Amino acid sequence: MKGAARLLFGRRARLRWVHLILGGALAMPYVLLGEAFIGPATGSQNVFGSFPLQLASFGAGLPIAAVTSLFPLTRPLEAAAVRWLCGVDADRLALAPARTRGEKARTAAWFTLHLGVGGIIAGMSLALPPFAAVLIALPAVAALRATRLGLPEVLDHTWAPALAPVVGVASLVALAACAAGAGALLAHWAPRLLGPTPEDRLAAAEARAADLAVRNRLARELHDSVGHALSAVTLQAGAARRVLDSDPEFVREALAAIEDTTRRTVGELDAVLGVLREGDGPGTAPAPTLAADLSGLLARTRAGGQRVTATVAAGTGALPPLVSREAYRIVQEGLSNALRHAGAGVAVDVRIEVADGELAITVENPVTGPVSSRPGGGHDLRGIADRARLLGGTAAAGTSGAAGKIFRLHVRLPLKGPA
Repeated sequence: MKGAARLLFGRRARLRWVHLILGGALAMPYVLLGEAFIGPATGSQNVFGSFPLQLASFGAGLPIAAVTSLFPLTRPLEAAAVRWLCGVDADRLALAPARTRGEKARTAAWFTLHLGVGGIIAGMSLALPPFAAVLIALPAVAALRATRLGLPEVLDHTWAPALAPVVGVASLVALAACAAGAGALLAHWAPRLLGPTPEDRLAAAEARAADLAVRNRLARELHDSVGHALSAVTLQAGAARRVLDSDPEFVREALAAIEDTTRRTVGELDAVLGVLREGDGPGTAPAPTLAADLSGLLARTRAGGQRVTATVAAGTGALPPLVSREAYRIVQEGLSNALRHAGAGVAVDVRIEVADGELAITVENPVTGPVSSRPGGGHDLRGIADRARLLGGTAAAGTSGAAGKIFRLHVRLPLKGPA
């Protein structure tokens, strides 16, 4: 019983009823325009004095409403009303003006349906409550029985006044049921007539995927750049602190390396954040490449006391820009991983080779503990694997050698592959 009452008189049913009444109110100007055609066509001077002529005026006004629905703001306004009054989710509705022929046709169909059904429910809402009130009061008010007020002759029977309140209440319940049913019908059809097409949904999904790809790309850039800088600065500062009194020259070199590292990282951070603020297209923030800054990367790493041996084959300066940029980040992250897990003073061997249409990157270092990503969201080796996979390459990492004391990272990137 409570469920039925909620369906007929609950908040959602009442809001949908309001939506239908608004449709009836919007229909009134079109009914008046229809009267201007029906009156001369039938020779009637009082169209609203005849119920059939009223229906004819109503029917004549709906095609006019369909034409005026081509106004650009019709679909956004109707979609907003459906969202707030009919309880339809916003992602199932198109809030932009109709542009294609199909969208305009569906908007016209919806506007006509809204005004047509709303006009009927609004007319019933105006007529039935006074009629039901008279029937409910009929047994208790003798004057109503005497004046009749145009009531049906069946009420002249002696049993009729006793049943009149039942009929009155039933009329109100029937009105609520019609309004709830009509509101549910419009809510059901709204996404089909006012919602985005499958092509629109596909385009929106592609746009979201492209935006997510850009953001993931920027997140990797931030992680690799800032993460490496923090690891290097921490190592350099620690090494400088240990020899502060005994080796001032090394301290000066470490401080200079810290200054250079932080300056470069702040510049990269500003560039990435600028892309995020501006929401620029599918591009990404400028990043260093092997050709431009590999020697600087190795020098900054060595300045912290890390012993780095690098073997770089000829031809790396002619790498495609995308491969060179990603390779730089992979080498940078490989060095950061060695700094985090091997510690200062441990020898790191870096080899970069070009053969058989591929760029091979190998980073090896001794390990003193388990190799894993940092807790709390660090990407580390997973980020390297993501970069390699996006270029159509491969990445493998693990321990080898006697008792598994050597950690080896090996990445292969095709020089011509998916961007």
